[in-house]
Amino acid sequence: MGNSFGDRLRAERLARSLTQAELGGDLYSASYVSLLENARREPTPEVIIQLAKQLQLAPHAVQEWTTPVSAEETGYLLAVLYARQSWDMRDYALASLHAEKAALMAQQNKDIVSWWNMAHLHASSLLKNAEYAKCKEVIGTVLRHPLSQETAGLEVRARQLMASACLGLGQLPEAVEHATVAVTRGASLPQESNAYIAAVRTLIAALSESGRLDDAWVHCQTLSALEDESMLPQLAGEMYWVIGNVAFMRNDVEQGLANHAKAGRLLSPASDLALWARFNKATASVRLSAGVVEPETLEAIERAELAQSVVGANLSDELEVALIRARWLYLTGALEPAVELLSDIYRQRDDLARHTAGEVALLLGKTRKAMGQFPEAMELLTEAKDQFASAGAADRVALALDNILEIRAAGRMG
Repeated sequence: MGNSFGDRLRAERLARSLTQAELGGDLYSASYVSLLENARREPTPEVIIQLAKQLQLAPHAVQEWTTPVSAEETGYLLAVLYARQSWDMRDYALASLHAEKAALMAQQNKDIVSWWNMAHLHASSLLKNAEYAKCKEVIGTVLRHPLSQETAGLEVRARQLMASACLGLGQLPEAVEHATVAVTRGASLPQESNAYIAAVRTLIAALSESGRLDDAWVHCQTLSALEDESMLPQLAGEMYWVIGNVAFMRNDVEQGLANHAKAGRLLSPASDLALWARFNKATASVRLSAGVVEPETLEAIERAELAQSVVGANLSDELEVALIRARWLYLTGALEPAVELLSDIYRQRDDLARHTAGEVALLLGKTRKAMGQFPEAMELLTEAKDQFASAGAADRVALALDNILEIRAAGRMG
């Protein structure tokens, strides 16, 4: 049999973010799965049926992995290995290239399951690299494939990724639509399914950005109910993080602080510095949105900046952290430094999602308004209103209009 079965089993397990224990389920131990992956045991028909169930694949697809490895399959496995290694090293550009190559090879070999996994990894790498339009194109192909339409677990993963790409592009109604379908389909999966949890989190984010905070809070309760003692600390921390975000956005500062405090205790910079950076960015942002201008908020900004300088970040992430710093400057009355920083971000607004670009124009407009520069403020606030309308963020449109009307009511355009 060679090592083809073990290599494929490991690749499929990692593609689903499963541990060896989770793959074995109630029937097989993690050590037995390890033996299978290292070609020290051969699977029986009963084992193949159980593995297929855990991987949400047809048993015959798993059975095919026991055939000898051809030269083409060897090339595919190497491409998969390079793609996974690049992903683990957070070199998402390189992971994207290798995953795209592996997907093409799998397609040529008429191996649709392998094609699906590598196309999904290709799209995931593009998303991590903030190449949202390309990600949407690739995952769209995946989503239209019969394999996605016939298998609930695969459709949930594909739609969640599509929703994330739409969110990155500022296409909020479309993001809500895909995430809603993912959550509905995911409800049929085991409650501990990582795919379902990711779908719920993405829906919460899309609803929140759309201003539908009450709807987002309902799904936060769903998310909270999924937490139990067996859940990994990092995943539990991410769940408290999301719930805290929405609480802050609903001006429930007490709930926001409590949930983010739990998240902060569970998320460790030692285990995932990039994730820790994103958490500090998020908690600083929502704290400022709720008017929490305290030393702890500034510390979160500084931690996000420091972590990004260590692990690196794509341009949109860097600009988003700079926007948070600029909001801190604005709220603490440092208007001139805020304008300087915001003007630099504004020049690069095309690299941001529509609703985020709208936030830049809105804050710069409010800052110029505070400085008495009313014509410039009106132009920026009007742009913000249009950006929010294009993104489908109705509540932010209303906020931009409120600022415009304040200037007009005061007769300060003359």
